[in-house]
Amino acid sequence: MRHVLLVRYGEVFLKGANRPHFLKVLTDNVKKAVKPIGGHVWISDSRIYVSDFNDLDACVDRVSKVFGVYSVSPAVELNKDFEEIAAACVEMMKPYSGTFKVQGKRSDKKFPMNSMEIAMEIGGRVLEANPNLKVDVHTPQHRLMVEIRDMAYICVEEIKAVGGMPMGTGGKAALLLSGGIDSPVAGYQLMKRGVKLCAIHFQSPPYTGELAKDKVLQLAKKLAYYSGGMRVYMVPFTKCQLEIHEKCPEELGTLITRRFMMRIAERLAKDFGALALITGESLGQVASQTMEALTCTDAVVDMPVFRPLIGLDKTEIMDIAVRIDTYDTSILPYEDCCTVFTPRHPVTKPKVETMPKVEEKLDVEALVSEAVERTEVVIVDAE
Repeated sequence: MRHVLLVRYGEVFLKGANRPHFLKVLTDNVKKAVKPIGGHVWISDSRIYVSDFNDLDACVDRVSKVFGVYSVSPAVELNKDFEEIAAACVEMMKPYSGTFKVQGKRSDKKFPMNSMEIAMEIGGRVLEANPNLKVDVHTPQHRLMVEIRDMAYICVEEIKAVGGMPMGTGGKAALLLSGGIDSPVAGYQLMKRGVKLCAIHFQSPPYTGELAKDKVLQLAKKLAYYSGGMRVYMVPFTKCQLEIHEKCPEELGTLITRRFMMRIAERLAKDFGALALITGESLGQVASQTMEALTCTDAVVDMPVFRPLIGLDKTEIMDIAVRIDTYDTSILPYEDCCTVFTPRHPVTKPKVETMPKVEEKLDVEALVSEAVERTEVVIVDAE
């Protein structure tokens, strides 16, 4: 008998001929997640297992944050001897009271009892040994799960994981990481679909300082915990913003700034091998996030721009930020470049066809190229 972590996967089941590839990527990602705590990982009969870890709580936390994992259960692995299994089940249920149900699953058809017989016999023994329990097969407070596979596994607790698709199966994309609440959530949502991210942050010293930079790297580190690491491009953006502020109409300042960000981000994204850009914009949240404004910003890039938060309101976005542990960092009161030279009355319905004329006073190519060349790359490791 030994203690293991039983790992269930969800959406990967829907894959057909490509399922082995997705399972290999998922298993490799679980291995990377538990490597710091000495875990041994293997896959067998529709389950992934982890053993030999030195800290159960840490193992549960790490594995439950691997995209593609649906749930995890601390379990006991036993020989396929019914008396041994039944005795272990009785012992496992001793601390519990209230209602319970035994859920049997027999993948090994050579085992002499079927799933129903396993559940009935073990349920009877648990009831006899624990007067604080009674059976409820419809809405039990506790589920004792007994799985007969290559070995026997028993568990009670099932901990929900992040779900989604295995990291690395959805391609690469570049996240415009501002330091606010929205962009980390947007990155998380795409990571959940298996997308490997780099982050691109625009800094404007002396208007933004080291604390603002540290804040962004903290957010990247939070996201990197789910991905195993992240490359962060720190773009010097002061010169671009000063040129825009001096030579363009004030009411269009934010919009032109966003267009420059998209141009620079596209070039850096190609350096990373990304096929798309990701932003945290939500339709109508601010003046630069109207349909007309988004059309103007998208017009300067050829890459698709993914906006996973486009239909969410601020409360919904904040709820996700709290859940993924980025909210408290995002609200730290350090300025980012988006607050520099903010116009008093920004245009909300700009016309895309007029933008090239507005930008004629700017040497767009020179400004973009200089920003790209002076960009610093920071490698952020997972916590």
